[in-house]
Amino acid sequence: QVSLVESAGGSVQAGGSLNLTCTATGRTFTTYAMGWFRQAPGKEREFVAAVRGSKALYADSVRGRFTISGDKTTTNLQMNNLKPEDTAVYYCAASLLSYPSDRYYQASRTYGYWGRGTQVTVSS
Repeated sequence: QVSLVESAGGSVQAGGSLNLTCTATGRTFTTYAMGWFRQAPGKEREFVAAVRGSKALYADSVRGRFTISGDKTTTNLQMNNLKPEDTAVYYCAASLLSYPSDRYYQASRTYGYWGRGTQVTVSS
């Protein structure tokens, strides 16, 4: 069992920055990857970024603006140059599954543990 808690999000203007932190407790030694997903109103949950060992994965929409870092107990998502379309509830997730391909870690079904989510709002 792994429990995840996200730090508080926030509201910023376009071009601003926010940092989200995910703290994991429990059987974190069994975690293979930590990820961030987001869900905007009326839209499906989408992949944002993940860290698997020393490797970071990013969605095309955030590459170059967001940076994920951390380990199995604390994962950070630094978000720079935020845009209104980044407005969403952001979820931290942990995967205990080991796959040979990175593409599996961009899918929400790979992650068995989720935080409750935190709101990020970007105004234009």
